[in-house]
Amino acid sequence: MFHWRRKKDDQQEEKNWTLSSSAGELLALFGGGPATASGVAVGGESALKVPAVACAVRSISEAIAQLPIITYKRGDNGSKERATDHPAYGLLHDDASDWQSAYDLKLQIQVDALIQGNGYGFVNKVGGKPREIIRLKPGTVSVQDDDGIPKYLLNEGKRGQRVIPLDQIIHIRGLSTDGITGKSAVRLAAEAIGIAAAQEGHAARLFGSGGRPSGVLKVPGKLSKETVGRLRASWEAQHAGGQSGKTAVLEEGMEFTAISFNSVDMQFLELRTFQIQEIARAFRVPPHMLMELGRATWSNSEEMGRLFLTFTLMPWIKQWEGAIRRAVFSKDERATYFAEYLTDDLARADLSKRAESYQKLIAARVINPNEARAAENRPPYDGGNEFINPNVTATPAAGNTPDEGTDEN
Repeated sequence: MFHWRRKKDDQQEEKNWTLSSSAGELLALFGGGPATASGVAVGGESALKVPAVACAVRSISEAIAQLPIITYKRGDNGSKERATDHPAYGLLHDDASDWQSAYDLKLQIQVDALIQGNGYGFVNKVGGKPREIIRLKPGTVSVQDDDGIPKYLLNEGKRGQRVIPLDQIIHIRGLSTDGITGKSAVRLAAEAIGIAAAQEGHAARLFGSGGRPSGVLKVPGKLSKETVGRLRASWEAQHAGGQSGKTAVLEEGMEFTAISFNSVDMQFLELRTFQIQEIARAFRVPPHMLMELGRATWSNSEEMGRLFLTFTLMPWIKQWEGAIRRAVFSKDERATYFAEYLTDDLARADLSKRAESYQKLIAARVINPNEARAAENRPPYDGGNEFINPNVTATPAAGNTPDEGTDEN
């Protein structure tokens, strides 16, 4: 049995051991990052200041967190039913611990995996049964390659390092080249994010100065250095930033000539749109999930939602299910119990299409009416458990057939 509790006194100890980490890991731990070619330092916290990055992280992590994880028990005939009596059911579906819901746990671990490259959860077991699942900060866990098998070490300050058993760790990793640790999507796309941040800064400076290019003031004759400084300061104080749009009063003989946008300025919006698409590629998120709807229509939005589930969420979902299987269930239980994400809500069509689908499934006797009602969160009714095709007229019972020669019309 392995017990773990974090104490406030350990915070300073955590800082002490992190000083031995590499520079990149240390910067990432405190939300910073190395400078990019655009001159912008990109780290976990700074990357989230770019709206496209924040939207991508939220789109994935919130979708993973809000989808329920159901614990099932396999039947002898290949069927499955909800195992509400298993301790894992409540931990994965309701509350992961006394102070954190299952939603908050999944959300935080997924955010860690996206930003830091690795997200960790510790399954505290008593008597071999899971009692709580605790999120571990990525900075407190180190992973070693032990002949191709990961070895997890929890840093506990003065108490040193403690090995976390493999059957008690939920490890969600980003793209990995060694199969042991994941790489941060923010680091891998640092240049693309840096350019987007630089564009944000350029836009802020542009609109902070009146939302238009600078211009020149023409005056007849030659001005002294002091007069030039006075005119510039007076003009900027009266017409720059929040003062733009006011009536300009020019001194005798003075003229203002605005400098027009050049070709780069004219393509600024296109460049910003392209950078959103670059960030979408980095996180493997459809651009419409980042609110870039340039190619989205009402007719294909449903299909794009299915693409988001299939190509963005499903790889993460499969990783979550595998990690939970190894960490929550014992080897003996894995043959009978398993946890599975319920993705029906993301794949739901509109009401008319769902009704048509239910009708076909009921007619083919794949599901019964009560199963269709349960999928729509409606209560069952008597007789709804029968697998009957409603489109086929029942054969008349013996003795109820019409007499020969009787006019049925």
